[in-house]
Amino acid sequence: MAPPAAPTAPHHRTPLFLPRRAAATARAARAASLAVRAQPNTAAASTSAPEPPEKFKPPPGFKVPEPKRFEIKSGQQSSVLGALLAIPLRLGTGVFVLGYSPSLVSPSEIPSDQYALEFGAWKVKEESKIGQCKRPEKPIEIYEFEGCPFCRKVREMVSVLDLDVLFYPCPRKGPTFRPKVLEMGGKKQFPYMVDPNTGVAMYESDDIIKYLADTYGDGSVPIMLSLGLLTAITAGLATLGRIGKGNSYTASRIPPQPIEIWAFEGSPFCRLVRETLVELELPHLLHSCARGSLKRQEVFKKKGVFQAPYIEDPNTGVQMFESAEIIDYLKATYVLYQSS
Repeated sequence: MAPPAAPTAPHHRTPLFLPRRAAATARAARAASLAVRAQPNTAAASTSAPEPPEKFKPPPGFKVPEPKRFEIKSGQQSSVLGALLAIPLRLGTGVFVLGYSPSLVSPSEIPSDQYALEFGAWKVKEESKIGQCKRPEKPIEIYEFEGCPFCRKVREMVSVLDLDVLFYPCPRKGPTFRPKVLEMGGKKQFPYMVDPNTGVAMYESDDIIKYLADTYGDGSVPIMLSLGLLTAITAGLATLGRIGKGNSYTASRIPPQPIEIWAFEGSPFCRLVRETLVELELPHLLHSCARGSLKRQEVFKKKGVFQAPYIEDPNTGVQMFESAEIIDYLKATYVLYQSS
């Protein structure tokens, strides 16, 4: 029998509680259960040996592109402009972490092995309140899709709180994770959050935002996420520049491990990549890295440069920057029926 539900904070609607999951010993162990499509019933005895897992590899002739700062690939301009529409409509929510505070300093004040935005002859020292907030030991899990304005609200809060989140994409007609949400929570409603650190699972974007703020922030909710109907309207308008994108399913092969992505909600380049991840129903572990995030330094230390988005695909070993090339890579690697 499942353990009794933990008490609910008075400001939440009554959430659905799930038993706490066993602690994962490694990322691969966690991933083993996340992305496999529902298999036929094999309860009947069979003498045939099980089929080996499908192997994934980069497309033929694939070459990791060199990162290029502030460069838009030819033919991508209209897509980027459409994705940029969200920034003024949402007043930059999701671009900065909680308590973000920048200041111009002399380049000598920031060591060359530390990430810093350069601004003319100065560097930008970025500070925030994130270091004072509780961090989840295991990634929070969210079932959602890119074109949903209520899902966008939650993703913005994820960026503000600098959280790592395991996203399960639920595009329309997606065969894998939409049915899973119905099975777990009783409704095909999005977003749906599961926090394996506390055992809490819930629907309703405003409830999820408040829960995240209370559990992993300082309890405050950004103004653009606390305006009720106006928040919902502007979040909906923010999708118009990319209307229809990141909504519908494209037949794909789901790999055994989630793709890792360093990205944040306010970036138009990150949005274009997430649209593809969602349409292909590819689970992805987001390392949120809005302005002020210490995760920018993690990427800078590994690669000698920071740009977002950046992905690491443990299924193929590919590590790469550049949004347009990432999109091409994902489609070439995971689309089930390639056009000739």
